[in-house]
Amino acid sequence: MKNNDKGSVHFEGVVKKYGEVTALKKLDLTIEPGKLVTLLGPSGCGKTTTLRLIARLESATSGRIFIGGRDVTHLSATYRAVSMVFQSYALFPHMSVLENVAYGLTVKSLPKKIAHEKAEHGLELVGLGGFGARLPSELSGGQQQRVAVARAIVLEPEVLLLDEPLSNLDAKLRRLVREEIRQIQQELGLTAVYVTHDQEEAMAVSDHIIVMQNAEIAQQGTPRDLYEMPNSCFIADFIGDANLIDCEVRSANDEQSNIVVSSRPLSVACKAKNTGPSKLVVRPHDISLSPPNGAQDFTGSVSYAAYLGNKIQYTVAGELGELFVVCDVTKDPFAPGDDVSIRFDLSAARIVTEETGSP
Repeated sequence: MKNNDKGSVHFEGVVKKYGEVTALKKLDLTIEPGKLVTLLGPSGCGKTTTLRLIARLESATSGRIFIGGRDVTHLSATYRAVSMVFQSYALFPHMSVLENVAYGLTVKSLPKKIAHEKAEHGLELVGLGGFGARLPSELSGGQQQRVAVARAIVLEPEVLLLDEPLSNLDAKLRRLVREEIRQIQQELGLTAVYVTHDQEEAMAVSDHIIVMQNAEIAQQGTPRDLYEMPNSCFIADFIGDANLIDCEVRSANDEQSNIVVSSRPLSVACKAKNTGPSKLVVRPHDISLSPPNGAQDFTGSVSYAAYLGNKIQYTVAGELGELFVVCDVTKDPFAPGDDVSIRFDLSAARIVTEETGSP
């Protein structure tokens, strides 16, 4: 095994079937060492199956799996250098926090004193130094999840697996714990594979995101790549909020595309894959509203307005259908029933087709 392969994960034509049901189609993917990669997608897309295959909680129907450059396809979980953090924490309620963190080390026959020293260090890493004598029931949900992370990292895995680790926490606590997990991963240089259905969570913690749909990869890239350059309607709508507007692509080159939207010709600063019917992707913050001005802007009427402190969310109905718009707070916000002119930032818009693009 090459040193620079340590912590890498590679799938080579991996298929997983349950009887006649294909849970994972022929999957090829590579996770680089030291990166936090998130498997993202709706329920049933194959992301959790992929994670369980890495952990050997499931076995591949066909194909090969490599960890650290070593073929582990037929190796049991015991012989794979991976640790897993579960959604449910899975802490032993009758054991102290320290005993929970040291459990995996003691199972590996490490002397109790050394196991406890390593467990204490693990608790320090997750900000729970001094909590070792407590029972899990005496901790908050966020603290219990950090104990689960400590228990996983003290085993010094090549790959840390996290299965929906924050789903049982409230919104504010999720943000705090995900920041802590990301910080620990970066400080230790761990390879981490993170499963979630929460797009914001994935974008906040990931070096790389693999979006899955229908048991295969729909698109992968950095959070910014996926948000700013979606390759399909599914990705555009799944990664953040997006308005998908009917358009007709008349021509395109490497720098721009000439399209028609509601009989109006527009030039968009991106290259369309094909001419013909397509969708114009416009993010809510790339739409500006103004009072009717008689110009060649699109028109609509505000049907809903929500004040959210630092921004206002509008739903605008009109010639383009229903649009979701996010604007900065102004002294004179629009109210439901107000007519408005609508303008897009076409430098940020993208053009996609209905079908899923190539990963």
